[in-house]
Amino acid sequence: MRTVLIIDDNPGVGEALSLLLSLHDIRPLVAGDPGQGLTLLETESVDLVIQDMNFTADTTSGDEGVALFKAIRARHPDLPVILLTAWTQLEQAVASVKAGAADYLAKPWDDVKLMASIENLLELAESNRALHRSRREQRRRRAELGARYKLDGLVFESEPLLRSLELACQVARSEAPVLITGPNGSGKERVAAIVHANSAVAAGPFVAVNCGALPGDLIEAELFGADSGAFTGATRAREGRFEAAHDGTLFLDEIGNLPLAGQVKLLRVLETGRFERLGSSRTREAKVRVLSATNADLRAMVRTGAFREDLYYRLNVIEIALPALAERPDDIVPLAEHFLAASNSGATLSDAARDALLAHAWPGNVRELKNVIARAALLARAGEPIAAELLNLPAPAPLSASAQRNLDEPSRELVVAALARADGVVSRAAQALGLSRQALYRRIERYGLDLGAHS
Repeated sequence: MRTVLIIDDNPGVGEALSLLLSLHDIRPLVAGDPGQGLTLLETESVDLVIQDMNFTADTTSGDEGVALFKAIRARHPDLPVILLTAWTQLEQAVASVKAGAADYLAKPWDDVKLMASIENLLELAESNRALHRSRREQRRRRAELGARYKLDGLVFESEPLLRSLELACQVARSEAPVLITGPNGSGKERVAAIVHANSAVAAGPFVAVNCGALPGDLIEAELFGADSGAFTGATRAREGRFEAAHDGTLFLDEIGNLPLAGQVKLLRVLETGRFERLGSSRTREAKVRVLSATNADLRAMVRTGAFREDLYYRLNVIEIALPALAERPDDIVPLAEHFLAASNSGATLSDAARDALLAHAWPGNVRELKNVIARAALLARAGEPIAAELLNLPAPAPLSASAQRNLDEPSRELVVAALARADGVVSRAAQALGLSRQALYRRIERYGLDLGAHS
Protein backbone atom coordinates (compact mmCIF):
# COMPACT_ATOMS: atom_id res chain seq x y z
CA MET A 1 0.00 0.00 0.00
CA ARG A 2 1.15 3.53 -0.78
CA THR A 3 2.31 5.49 2.26
CA VAL A 4 2.24 9.24 2.90
CA LEU A 5 4.01 10.84 5.86
CA ILE A 6 2.32 13.91 7.39
CA ILE A 7 4.59 16.19 9.44
CA ASP A 8 2.55 18.82 11.29
CA ASP A 9 2.45 19.91 14.93
CA ASN A 10 -1.31 20.50 14.79
CA PRO A 11 -3.06 17.21 15.77
CA GLY A 12 -6.22 18.33 13.99
CA VAL A 13 -4.34 18.64 10.71
CA GLY A 14 -2.84 15.18 11.13
CA GLU A 15 -6.24 13.64 11.87
CA ALA A 16 -7.96 15.38 8.95
CA LEU A 17 -5.28 14.40 6.45
CA SER A 18 -5.13 10.84 7.80
CA LEU A 19 -8.86 10.44 7.24
CA LEU A 20 -8.66 11.92 3.75
CA LEU A 21 -5.80 9.62 2.75
CA SER A 22 -7.44 6.52 4.24
CA LEU A 23 -10.56 7.17 2.16
CA HIS A 24 -8.34 6.92 -0.93
CA ASP A 25 -6.60 3.69 0.13
CA ILE A 26 -3.42 5.49 1.12
CA ARG A 27 -1.67 4.59 4.41
CA PRO A 28 -1.05 7.71 6.53
CA LEU A 29 1.82 8.19 8.96
CA VAL A 30 1.75 11.22 11.27
CA ALA A 31 4.68 13.00 12.92
CA GLY A 32 4.13 15.90 15.30
CA ASP A 33 7.51 17.58 14.80
CA PRO A 34 10.43 17.59 12.34
CA GLY A 35 12.61 15.27 14.43
CA GLN A 36 9.94 12.60 14.62
CA GLY A 37 9.27 12.99 10.90
CA LEU A 38 12.92 12.48 9.99
CA THR A 39 13.04 9.41 12.23
CA LEU A 40 10.00 7.88 10.53
CA LEU A 41 11.62 8.48 7.15
CA GLU A 42 14.54 6.32 8.27
CA THR A 43 12.39 3.49 9.66
CA GLU A 44 9.39 3.39 7.30
CA SER A 45 8.91 3.03 3.57
CA VAL A 46 7.42 6.39 2.57
CA ASP A 47 6.23 7.37 -0.92
CA LEU A 48 5.43 11.05 -0.29
CA VAL A 49 5.69 13.68 2.46
CA ILE A 50 3.18 16.40 3.35
CA GLN A 51 4.85 18.87 5.67
CA ASP A 52 3.84 22.05 7.42
CA MET A 53 5.94 25.17 6.94
CA ASN A 54 5.70 26.41 10.52
CA PHE A 55 6.45 24.53 13.77
CA THR A 56 6.98 27.37 16.26
CA ALA A 57 3.99 28.96 17.97
CA ASP A 58 5.51 32.43 18.26
CA THR A 59 6.52 32.85 14.62
CA THR A 60 5.02 32.45 11.19
CA SER A 61 8.24 32.90 9.23
CA GLY A 62 8.30 29.43 7.72
CA ASP A 63 12.02 29.05 8.47
CA GLU A 64 11.41 25.79 10.37
CA GLY A 65 9.60 24.32 7.40
CA VAL A 66 12.38 25.34 5.05
CA ALA A 67 14.96 23.70 7.32
CA LEU A 68 12.90 20.49 7.45
CA PHE A 69 12.47 20.45 3.70
CA LYS A 70 16.22 20.86 3.17
CA ALA A 71 16.90 18.00 5.61
CA ILE A 72 14.48 15.72 3.74
CA ARG A 73 16.01 16.64 0.39
CA ALA A 74 19.51 15.98 1.70
CA ARG A 75 18.61 12.50 2.97
CA HIS A 76 15.98 11.51 0.39
CA PRO A 77 16.57 13.58 -2.76
CA ASP A 78 14.00 11.71 -4.87
CA LEU A 79 11.15 11.76 -2.34
CA PRO A 80 8.29 14.11 -3.38
CA VAL A 81 7.34 16.72 -0.77
CA ILE A 82 4.15 18.79 -0.64
CA LEU A 83 4.29 21.93 1.48
CA LEU A 84 1.30 23.20 3.46
CA THR A 85 1.64 26.95 3.87
CA ALA A 86 0.00 29.97 5.36
CA TRP A 87 -0.17 32.96 3.01
CA THR A 88 2.56 34.64 5.07
CA GLN A 89 4.88 31.76 4.15
CA LEU A 90 4.12 31.84 0.44
CA GLU A 91 7.48 33.33 -0.55
CA GLN A 92 9.39 30.57 1.26
CA ALA A 93 7.12 27.94 -0.26
CA VAL A 94 7.73 29.21 -3.79
CA ALA A 95 11.49 29.26 -3.14
CA SER A 96 11.28 25.67 -1.87
CA VAL A 97 9.42 24.57 -4.98
CA LYS A 98 12.24 26.05 -7.04
CA ALA A 99 14.64 24.07 -4.85
CA GLY A 100 12.79 20.84 -5.58
CA ALA A 101 9.56 20.70 -3.60
CA ALA A 102 6.87 18.93 -5.60
CA ASP A 103 3.99 21.28 -4.79
CA TYR A 104 2.58 23.67 -2.21
CA LEU A 105 -0.97 24.33 -1.01
CA ALA A 106 -2.26 27.08 1.20
CA LYS A 107 -4.15 26.36 4.42
CA PRO A 108 -7.00 25.70 4.62
CA TRP A 109 -6.53 23.32 1.72
CA ASP A 110 -9.05 22.08 -0.81
CA ASP A 111 -9.45 18.29 -0.51
CA VAL A 112 -9.95 17.80 -4.25
CA LYS A 113 -6.86 19.81 -5.18
CA LEU A 114 -4.76 18.16 -2.50
CA MET A 115 -5.76 14.64 -3.55
CA ALA A 116 -5.18 15.51 -7.20
CA SER A 117 -1.65 16.60 -6.36
CA ILE A 118 -1.04 13.57 -4.14
CA GLU A 119 -2.32 11.05 -6.71
CA ASN A 120 -0.34 12.69 -9.50
CA LEU A 121 2.87 12.71 -7.46
CA LEU A 122 2.42 9.12 -6.28
CA GLU A 123 1.92 7.99 -9.87
CA LEU A 124 4.97 9.97 -10.94
CA ALA A 125 7.02 8.53 -8.06
CA GLU A 126 6.03 4.99 -9.05
CA SER A 127 6.95 5.73 -12.65
CA ASN A 128 10.31 7.08 -11.51
CA ARG A 129 10.92 3.99 -9.38
CA ALA A 130 10.06 1.79 -12.35
CA LEU A 131 12.43 3.84 -14.50
CA HIS A 132 15.20 3.50 -11.91
CA ARG A 133 14.60 -0.26 -11.75
CA SER A 134 14.71 -0.45 -15.53
CA ARG A 135 17.95 1.52 -15.66
CA ARG A 136 19.54 -0.63 -12.96
CA GLU A 137 18.57 -3.73 -14.92
CA GLN A 138 19.90 -2.13 -18.09
CA ARG A 139 23.23 -1.31 -16.40
CA ARG A 140 23.42 -4.90 -15.19
CA ARG A 141 22.83 -6.23 -18.70
CA ARG A 142 25.43 -3.86 -20.16
CA ALA A 143 27.98 -4.93 -17.58
CA GLU A 144 27.23 -8.60 -18.18
CA LEU A 145 27.49 -8.17 -21.95
CA GLY A 146 30.81 -6.35 -21.61
CA ALA A 147 32.15 -9.04 -19.29
CA ARG A 148 31.18 -11.94 -21.54
CA TYR A 149 31.90 -10.50 -24.98
CA LYS A 150 34.34 -8.25 -26.78
CA LEU A 151 32.50 -5.04 -27.65
CA ASP A 152 35.30 -3.29 -29.54
CA GLY A 153 35.22 -0.30 -27.17
CA LEU A 154 31.74 0.67 -28.37
CA VAL A 155 30.25 3.55 -26.34
CA PHE A 156 26.54 3.21 -25.63
CA GLU A 157 23.97 3.50 -22.86
CA SER A 158 20.66 3.17 -24.68
CA GLU A 159 18.26 0.26 -24.49
CA PRO A 160 17.70 0.02 -28.29
CA LEU A 161 21.40 -0.42 -29.05
CA LEU A 162 21.82 -2.77 -26.07
CA ARG A 163 19.15 -5.07 -27.54
CA SER A 164 20.87 -5.02 -30.94
CA LEU A 165 24.25 -5.85 -29.40
CA GLU A 166 22.77 -8.64 -27.28
CA LEU A 167 21.45 -10.23 -30.48
CA ALA A 168 24.76 -9.67 -32.28
CA CYS A 169 26.70 -11.42 -29.52
CA GLN A 170 24.13 -14.19 -29.25
CA VAL A 171 24.47 -15.16 -32.93
CA ALA A 172 28.20 -14.48 -33.22
CA ARG A 173 29.28 -18.08 -32.56
CA SER A 174 26.97 -19.50 -35.22
CA GLU A 175 27.87 -19.81 -38.88
CA ALA A 176 24.62 -18.22 -40.02
CA PRO A 177 24.83 -15.25 -42.40
CA VAL A 178 23.85 -12.00 -40.69
CA LEU A 179 22.25 -8.95 -42.34
CA ILE A 180 22.83 -5.69 -40.45
CA THR A 181 20.33 -2.98 -41.34
CA GLY A 182 20.22 0.68 -40.40
CA PRO A 183 20.77 4.18 -41.77
CA ASN A 184 24.12 5.47 -42.98
CA GLY A 185 26.47 6.34 -40.14
CA SER A 186 24.66 4.23 -37.53
CA GLY A 187 27.63 1.91 -36.90
CA LYS A 188 26.91 -1.15 -39.03
CA GLU A 189 30.59 -1.95 -39.64
CA ARG A 190 31.35 -1.59 -35.92
CA VAL A 191 28.65 -4.15 -35.12
CA ALA A 192 29.95 -6.46 -37.86
CA ALA A 193 33.41 -6.24 -36.26
CA ILE A 194 31.86 -7.17 -32.89
CA VAL A 195 30.17 -10.21 -34.44
CA HIS A 196 33.52 -11.26 -35.90
CA ALA A 197 35.43 -10.64 -32.66
CA ASN A 198 33.09 -13.01 -30.81
CA SER A 199 32.78 -15.63 -33.55
CA ALA A 200 34.40 -19.02 -33.98
CA VAL A 201 36.63 -17.47 -36.69
CA ALA A 202 37.76 -14.51 -34.58
CA ALA A 203 41.41 -15.57 -35.07
CA GLY A 204 40.99 -15.23 -38.84
CA PRO A 205 40.88 -12.06 -40.94
CA PHE A 206 38.05 -9.53 -40.95
CA VAL A 207 37.76 -8.22 -44.50
CA ALA A 208 35.38 -5.39 -45.30
CA VAL A 209 34.31 -4.28 -48.77
CA ASN A 210 31.95 -1.42 -49.55
CA CYS A 211 29.87 -2.56 -52.49
CA GLY A 212 28.60 0.98 -52.96
CA ALA A 213 32.07 2.49 -53.38
CA LEU A 214 33.13 0.34 -56.34
CA PRO A 215 32.19 0.68 -60.03
CA GLY A 216 29.73 -2.02 -61.05
CA ASP A 217 32.16 -3.59 -63.53
CA LEU A 218 34.83 -4.01 -60.84
CA ILE A 219 32.75 -5.46 -58.00
CA GLU A 220 33.06 -9.07 -59.25
CA ALA A 221 36.83 -8.74 -59.57
CA GLU A 222 36.96 -7.19 -56.09
CA LEU A 223 34.97 -10.02 -54.52
CA PHE A 224 36.19 -13.04 -56.47
CA GLY A 225 39.54 -11.91 -57.88
CA ALA A 226 40.71 -11.72 -61.48
CA ASP A 227 43.30 -13.44 -63.63
CA SER A 228 45.81 -11.48 -65.64
CA GLY A 229 44.17 -10.07 -68.78
CA ALA A 230 40.62 -10.60 -67.48
CA PHE A 231 39.83 -6.95 -68.23
CA THR A 232 41.61 -3.85 -69.45
CA GLY A 233 44.30 -2.90 -66.98
CA ALA A 234 44.48 -6.33 -65.33
CA THR A 235 48.18 -6.84 -65.89
CA ARG A 236 48.53 -9.45 -63.16
CA ALA A 237 46.37 -11.87 -61.25
CA ARG A 238 44.74 -10.49 -58.17
CA GLU A 239 43.24 -12.11 -55.13
CA GLY A 240 39.60 -11.38 -54.38
CA ARG A 241 38.09 -10.54 -51.01
CA PHE A 242 36.68 -14.03 -50.56
CA GLU A 243 40.14 -15.51 -50.78
CA ALA A 244 41.53 -12.82 -48.47
CA ALA A 245 38.84 -13.64 -45.91
CA HIS A 246 39.43 -17.41 -45.93
CA ASP A 247 38.94 -18.83 -42.42
CA GLY A 248 37.61 -15.48 -41.32
CA THR A 249 34.78 -13.02 -41.91
CA LEU A 250 33.84 -11.11 -45.06
CA PHE A 251 31.74 -8.01 -44.44
CA LEU A 252 29.78 -6.78 -47.46
CA ASP A 253 28.61 -3.24 -46.80
CA GLU A 254 25.89 -1.65 -48.95
CA ILE A 255 25.00 -5.07 -50.33
CA GLY A 256 22.04 -3.55 -52.15
CA ASN A 257 24.49 -2.00 -54.64
CA LEU A 258 25.71 -5.40 -55.85
CA PRO A 259 24.73 -5.83 -59.52
CA LEU A 260 22.61 -8.82 -60.54
CA ALA A 261 25.54 -10.65 -62.14
CA GLY A 262 27.51 -10.34 -58.91
CA GLN A 263 24.46 -11.45 -56.94
CA VAL A 264 24.33 -14.72 -58.90
CA LYS A 265 27.99 -15.48 -58.17
CA LEU A 266 27.62 -14.48 -54.51
CA LEU A 267 24.63 -16.80 -54.13
CA ARG A 268 26.66 -19.69 -55.53
CA VAL A 269 29.52 -19.01 -53.10
CA LEU A 270 27.12 -18.92 -50.17
CA GLU A 271 25.59 -22.23 -51.26
CA THR A 272 28.76 -24.13 -52.22
CA GLY A 273 31.77 -22.18 -50.97
CA ARG A 274 33.12 -22.28 -54.55
CA PHE A 275 33.84 -19.54 -57.07
CA GLU A 276 36.01 -18.64 -60.06
CA ARG A 277 38.15 -15.61 -60.52
CA LEU A 278 37.11 -13.28 -63.30
CA GLY A 279 38.65 -14.57 -66.54
CA SER A 280 39.42 -18.01 -65.06
CA SER A 281 37.71 -21.39 -65.28
CA ARG A 282 39.52 -22.77 -62.26
CA THR A 283 37.19 -23.35 -59.33
CA ARG A 284 38.45 -22.18 -55.96
CA GLU A 285 37.09 -22.67 -52.47
CA ALA A 286 36.93 -20.37 -49.47
CA LYS A 287 35.56 -20.98 -46.03
CA VAL A 288 34.14 -17.61 -45.07
CA ARG A 289 31.56 -16.27 -42.59
CA VAL A 290 29.58 -13.68 -44.54
CA LEU A 291 28.10 -10.62 -42.88
CA SER A 292 26.33 -7.99 -44.93
CA ALA A 293 24.81 -4.60 -44.31
CA THR A 294 22.46 -2.21 -46.04
CA ASN A 295 20.57 1.02 -45.55
CA ALA A 296 18.28 0.10 -48.44
CA ASP A 297 14.92 -1.65 -48.29
CA LEU A 298 15.97 -5.00 -49.76
CA ARG A 299 12.41 -6.34 -49.59
CA ALA A 300 11.27 -3.52 -51.86
CA MET A 301 14.23 -4.20 -54.18
CA VAL A 302 13.19 -7.86 -54.35
CA ARG A 303 9.67 -6.83 -55.38
CA THR A 304 11.04 -4.67 -58.21
CA GLY A 305 13.52 -7.31 -59.36
CA ALA A 306 16.59 -5.25 -58.39
CA PHE A 307 17.68 -7.82 -55.81
CA ARG A 308 17.41 -11.60 -56.02
CA GLU A 309 14.88 -13.07 -53.63
CA ASP A 310 16.90 -16.27 -53.09
CA LEU A 311 20.00 -14.22 -52.24
CA TYR A 312 18.00 -12.02 -49.87
CA TYR A 313 16.87 -15.02 -47.84
CA ARG A 314 20.40 -16.46 -47.90
CA LEU A 315 21.85 -13.24 -46.46
CA ASN A 316 19.02 -12.52 -44.05
CA VAL A 317 19.09 -15.63 -41.88
CA ILE A 318 19.58 -13.30 -38.91
CA GLU A 319 18.78 -9.59 -39.15
CA ILE A 320 20.27 -7.09 -36.70
CA ALA A 321 18.49 -3.75 -37.01
CA LEU A 322 20.45 -0.75 -35.77
CA PRO A 323 18.45 2.28 -34.63
CA ALA A 324 19.19 5.77 -35.86
CA LEU A 325 20.99 8.00 -33.36
CA ALA A 326 17.83 10.08 -32.94
CA GLU A 327 16.08 6.90 -31.72
CA ARG A 328 18.65 6.38 -28.95
CA PRO A 329 19.13 9.83 -27.40
CA ASP A 330 20.73 8.32 -24.27
CA ASP A 331 23.83 7.69 -26.42
CA ILE A 332 24.25 11.21 -27.80
CA VAL A 333 26.06 12.93 -24.92
CA PRO A 334 28.20 9.89 -23.93
CA LEU A 335 29.34 9.55 -27.55
CA ALA A 336 30.05 13.27 -27.81
CA GLU A 337 32.13 13.17 -24.62
CA HIS A 338 33.96 10.08 -25.91
CA PHE A 339 34.84 11.84 -29.17
CA LEU A 340 35.94 14.92 -27.23
CA ALA A 341 38.23 12.84 -25.01
CA ALA A 342 39.71 11.15 -28.09
CA SER A 343 40.50 14.57 -29.59
CA ASN A 344 42.93 15.29 -26.72
CA SER A 345 41.77 18.90 -26.83
CA GLY A 346 40.93 19.03 -23.13
CA ALA A 347 37.61 20.65 -24.07
CA THR A 348 34.35 19.91 -22.28
CA LEU A 349 30.71 20.42 -23.20
CA SER A 350 28.71 23.28 -21.77
CA ASP A 351 25.15 22.62 -20.61
CA ALA A 352 23.89 24.61 -23.58
CA ALA A 353 25.96 22.45 -25.93
CA ARG A 354 24.49 19.30 -24.42
CA ASP A 355 21.00 20.70 -24.91
CA ALA A 356 21.80 21.55 -28.53
CA LEU A 357 23.15 18.05 -29.17
CA LEU A 358 19.99 16.49 -27.74
CA ALA A 359 17.74 18.80 -29.76
CA HIS A 360 19.38 17.97 -33.10
CA ALA A 361 17.81 15.32 -35.39
CA TRP A 362 21.17 13.76 -36.45
CA PRO A 363 20.32 12.74 -40.02
CA GLY A 364 23.96 11.65 -40.41
CA ASN A 365 23.84 9.61 -37.19
CA VAL A 366 27.05 8.78 -35.29
CA ARG A 367 29.25 9.78 -38.21
CA GLU A 368 27.73 13.26 -38.21
CA LEU A 369 28.11 13.57 -34.43
CA LYS A 370 31.78 12.60 -34.65
CA ASN A 371 32.43 15.25 -37.29
CA VAL A 372 30.54 17.93 -35.34
CA ILE A 373 32.56 17.24 -32.20
CA ALA A 374 35.87 17.13 -34.11
CA ARG A 375 35.15 20.58 -35.55
CA ALA A 376 34.07 22.02 -32.20
CA ALA A 377 37.19 20.63 -30.49
CA LEU A 378 39.39 22.42 -33.03
CA LEU A 379 37.61 25.74 -32.54
CA ALA A 380 37.21 25.60 -28.75
CA ARG A 381 39.22 28.02 -26.65
CA ALA A 382 41.56 26.46 -24.14
CA GLY A 383 40.04 26.11 -20.69
CA GLU A 384 36.52 27.09 -21.81
CA PRO A 385 33.58 24.71 -22.22
CA ILE A 386 32.32 24.32 -25.76
CA ALA A 387 29.46 26.74 -26.39
CA ALA A 388 26.41 25.63 -28.33
CA GLU A 389 27.30 28.02 -31.15
CA LEU A 390 30.56 26.17 -31.81
CA LEU A 391 28.63 23.04 -32.73
CA ASN A 392 27.22 24.88 -35.75
CA LEU A 393 23.94 22.98 -35.54
CA PRO A 394 20.76 24.44 -37.03
CA ALA A 395 18.32 25.71 -34.45
CA PRO A 396 15.22 23.51 -34.02
CA ALA A 397 12.38 24.78 -36.19
CA PRO A 398 10.07 26.87 -34.01
CA LEU A 399 6.42 25.89 -33.72
CA SER A 400 3.91 28.23 -35.27
CA ALA A 401 2.09 30.51 -32.85
CA SER A 402 -1.11 28.48 -33.13
CA ALA A 403 0.70 25.16 -32.69
CA GLN A 404 2.59 26.46 -29.67
CA ARG A 405 -0.64 27.77 -28.16
CA ASN A 406 -2.40 24.43 -28.72
CA LEU A 407 0.55 22.56 -27.24
CA ASP A 408 1.01 24.71 -24.16
CA GLU A 409 -2.52 25.89 -23.51
CA PRO A 410 -5.45 23.76 -24.69
CA SER A 411 -8.55 25.86 -25.08
CA ARG A 412 -11.56 25.68 -22.79
CA GLU A 413 -13.44 23.86 -25.54
CA LEU A 414 -10.68 21.23 -25.89
CA VAL A 415 -10.66 20.62 -22.14
CA VAL A 416 -14.45 20.30 -22.03
CA ALA A 417 -14.44 17.89 -24.97
CA ALA A 418 -11.65 15.77 -23.46
CA LEU A 419 -13.47 15.53 -20.13
CA ALA A 420 -16.70 14.57 -21.91
CA ARG A 421 -14.99 11.82 -23.90
CA ALA A 422 -13.31 10.54 -20.73
CA ASP A 423 -16.61 10.54 -18.79
CA GLY A 424 -15.13 13.00 -16.33
CA VAL A 425 -12.12 10.79 -15.50
CA VAL A 426 -9.37 13.37 -15.15
CA SER A 427 -6.46 10.97 -15.65
CA ARG A 428 -7.85 9.82 -19.02
CA ALA A 429 -8.65 13.36 -20.14
CA ALA A 430 -5.17 14.53 -19.11
CA GLN A 431 -3.55 11.73 -21.09
CA ALA A 432 -5.58 12.64 -24.17
CA LEU A 433 -4.49 16.28 -23.86
CA GLY A 434 -0.86 15.41 -23.18
CA LEU A 435 -0.98 16.99 -19.72
CA SER A 436 -0.29 15.79 -16.21
CA ARG A 437 -3.34 15.43 -14.00
CA GLN A 438 -2.14 18.32 -11.87
CA ALA A 439 -1.81 20.55 -14.95
CA LEU A 440 -5.31 19.61 -16.09
CA TYR A 441 -6.74 20.40 -12.65
CA ARG A 442 -5.18 23.86 -12.89
CA ARG A 443 -6.90 24.44 -16.22
CA ILE A 444 -10.22 23.11 -14.90
CA GLU A 445 -10.00 25.67 -12.11
CA ARG A 446 -8.88 28.44 -14.47
CA TYR A 447 -11.77 27.83 -16.86
CA GLY A 448 -14.27 27.50 -13.98
CA LEU A 449 -15.39 24.03 -15.05
CA ASP A 450 -17.57 21.75 -12.94
CA LEU A 451 -16.20 18.21 -12.86
CA GLY A 452 -19.56 16.92 -11.69
CA ALA A 453 -21.09 17.93 -15.00
CA HIS A 454 -18.85 15.48 -16.85
CA SER A 455 -19.13 12.44 -14.59
